[in-house]
Amino acid sequence: MLLAAQIASAVVALIHLYILVLEMFLWTKPAGRRAFGLTPEFAQASRVLAANQGLYNGFLAAGLIWSLLPGAPAGVGVFFLACVLVAGVYGAATASRKILFVQALPAALALLLQALA
Repeated sequence: MLLAAQIASAVVALIHLYILVLEMFLWTKPAGRRAFGLTPEFAQASRVLAANQGLYNGFLAAGLIWSLLPGAPAGVGVFFLACVLVAGVYGAATASRKILFVQALPAALALLLQALA
């Protein structure tokens, strides 16, 4: 069960690294605009805010990666997964329901696996 929890945490980390790339580097490009349903004008006007948001997603990924390293303090993974879950629920409530499935659900599954491990 521990291996399943670690794999799920790694998947959540990879999702957040992908979000970092979309928000920091591809926000104004076709792939970024398509992922978030943005017009070119809005993407250009909000690119600095998106980059800042991408950086926070990178911190979430970094924390999850840290939790997978040997010798990581107990509870680090649970903390970062809980942060992802809260961010996902908030994002689903305020921005897009899709965030519930892309961000919150994988984090919830990883947390459940952590609890079972």
